[in-house]
Amino acid sequence: MSTLPGSPFFHYQDGQLFVESVPLHSLAQAYGTPLFVYSKAALGSALDAYLAGVQGRQVSIHYAVKANSNLAILRYFAQRGCGFDIVSGGELLRALAAGADAARIVFSGVGKTQDEMRLALQKGVGCFNVESLAELHTLNAVAQSLGVQAPVSLRVNPDVDAQTHPYISTGLKSNKFGIAHDQALAAYRLAASLPGIAVKGIDCHIGSQITTGAPYLDALDRLLDLVTAVEAEGIALSHIDCGGGLGIQYQDEQPPRAGDLWAQILTRADARGFGQRHFMAEPGRSLVGNAGVCVTEVLYLKPGEERHFCIVDAAMNDLPRPALYEAYHAIAPLSQTPAAGVQGQVYDVVGPVCESGDWLGRERHLHVRQGDWLAVCSAGAYCMSMASNYNSRPRAAEVLVDGERHELIRARETFADLVQAEAGQGSFSTNQ
Repeated sequence: MSTLPGSPFFHYQDGQLFVESVPLHSLAQAYGTPLFVYSKAALGSALDAYLAGVQGRQVSIHYAVKANSNLAILRYFAQRGCGFDIVSGGELLRALAAGADAARIVFSGVGKTQDEMRLALQKGVGCFNVESLAELHTLNAVAQSLGVQAPVSLRVNPDVDAQTHPYISTGLKSNKFGIAHDQALAAYRLAASLPGIAVKGIDCHIGSQITTGAPYLDALDRLLDLVTAVEAEGIALSHIDCGGGLGIQYQDEQPPRAGDLWAQILTRADARGFGQRHFMAEPGRSLVGNAGVCVTEVLYLKPGEERHFCIVDAAMNDLPRPALYEAYHAIAPLSQTPAAGVQGQVYDVVGPVCESGDWLGRERHLHVRQGDWLAVCSAGAYCMSMASNYNSRPRAAEVLVDGERHELIRARETFADLVQAEAGQGSFSTNQ
């Protein structure tokens, strides 16, 4: 029985691709395509890997909402005891709507507005990860206006190369994120002096889709050096937030298992005398990335002189990662048995959007015909959460599978959904 990259929960059975105990073609028939399908067992397995590595230690897991913000997925992680890492007021409200404990939410991001700060303070978020001195002063003023103190960690940029795509690297001097390591001590002195600020911890996040443990350990060493220096100034730090960024398998990557990575982090912390501190992790992609696929229908096969094109109904507005990062996603047929007479061919798999950058996979060998279904793999993270309505395309439906059962967790958008907030709509039929 063969499986898809990174997840045994998507597997072939009698030549048909299943998610857990549900054949994917039955979901495509029921809900149409493009269709995102997630495995609850895969979500649980990924979370269990983290929990196994931190068992018996003071480590809290805060799911990064930006990876996939569907309320059903947030609700699942809340029920499993996770906190949340957010980067906007909208994500705060989503997490709360899903049942999150506000005190277990950390608010990251370089551009928090005063309205977002005020909302987060009123809701009682656990900590702000502050990323600049200007933000620190603004948060202090907002907190004073409400008569409260804002709980704060400073996000420190350790200038560590995460060896990942430049668009998802966040820990270098050239990145917009965090306070430079050599300026952090002065920033902590300032934070401790401000009446509207309560210093709580220290934060670091060096990038995304990191596939080796070395960058984490390098960043941890620089972070612990700074903890020592800050506390020597009489400023206590109650937690150490190591961020997220652990990669997944899209093709042939072999990232460390979450539990193994955290065992290394805690061993290093033990060796330096920090093992009993409260640590935080902010995983996103590594919890949801391999837990989802996007099912898409082959619309047309278009031969060309230099390339052959397999045109599908999913597009860059549904799966932006290839267009943004030239990212690789495996593409698998829902049926391993091609129809009689169908010959294998190398195709560029492309969508209907009017952009040359609208491609999902290049040079893929497929046995397909018009009307077949394909699964774009490892699509649980940074796909639906970054989806758009470009070309006035409604966003896809989403389904969550649990064993033999499944639930529609987002209905497919309609034209009425797209224009309901626009002036001058005119008249239209809501069933289009």
